[in-house]
Amino acid sequence: MKTWRFGVLGSGFMGRTHAEAVQRTAGAELRAVALGRRAEGLAQRCGVACEPDLTALVNRADIEVVIITTPHHLHLEEAEAAMRAGKHVLVEKPLATTVGDSVRLARVAAECERVLAVGYHQRFRRNNRAARAWLREGRLGALQMAQVSMPTFARNLQAGGFGGDWSWWNDPASRGHIFNSAPHAVDLLRWFTGEEVETVSAFCRSYLPELTVEDSTLATFAFSGGAIASLYSSRALPAPAFPGEDFRFRLMGSKGMMDLDPMGEVQVADEDGQRTISTQPAIGYEGAETAFGDVRMQAYADQNAAMIAAIEGRPSDIGRWLDGQAGVRVCDAILSSSAERRWIELGASKS
Repeated sequence: MKTWRFGVLGSGFMGRTHAEAVQRTAGAELRAVALGRRAEGLAQRCGVACEPDLTALVNRADIEVVIITTPHHLHLEEAEAAMRAGKHVLVEKPLATTVGDSVRLARVAAECERVLAVGYHQRFRRNNRAARAWLREGRLGALQMAQVSMPTFARNLQAGGFGGDWSWWNDPASRGHIFNSAPHAVDLLRWFTGEEVETVSAFCRSYLPELTVEDSTLATFAFSGGAIASLYSSRALPAPAFPGEDFRFRLMGSKGMMDLDPMGEVQVADEDGQRTISTQPAIGYEGAETAFGDVRMQAYADQNAAMIAAIEGRPSDIGRWLDGQAGVRVCDAILSSSAERRWIELGASKS
């Protein structure tokens, strides 16, 4: 079996996540990291080279796959540079910060004949896979309505020993919290159903006094198959979210209902009663050592294996550029809907 050689751009929380995930992945080898003030320490921790900049890493002849974990507004430049250097690329969500940039990256991927994937690791969580199978088998009937809850208590990350000042979350160049949260929700709903978001409406607010970017959103979506969905996303919490509410889906179909906690239980209710169909051990975001434990990290290792499968032309559940572009288009529409006080109609995604 071929061993694929990886490099990681970014050395923060997600940089460490992906660097260590590569080291947990069969058929993958981490060769170097670059960028960020913690790059040298991460390289030492992983026993690999620390490159001085983007160009040095993407031009290494012994790197074939580059994972990008830097702030959102840097994704375009870095992904394009990596693909033009002949590398396959996995970009942490969001793919980019504008629809135009996401289209540009898709065109570069086609021109360079490289795999361009997006870090939708939630596809590889046990509960989410069980939920998708249940939905795709038609056991809920036709999906009619969905609710998604995504409250984020940012101080857990700032005080949990993860390091960093997280100031890029507040940078208008990264376009607000919704670009950090909603792509996962949008991707899972699309992946569960095979449907596209056609219409978006939203109200966005900045409740944290020090911010000028969006920190809280209520949005609604209409899907191509007729389902409607709501999304609650906020990082302006005064205290941690109630147990099980950090990321939760309630789905109602014509034949049954589902309560999905990707980090807890999947419960269904139909004419046969209520029951639990899948469980996931708690991840533990209360501190760095629990967050980097086996439960959380397995999904990222499985995502790397799917990335390798995609590169080798085998079946893969990795999020592709079209999936990444869909997330960008919906996030952009959320902000536009709120700013313009109107529904946004989305056309087909473009390559």
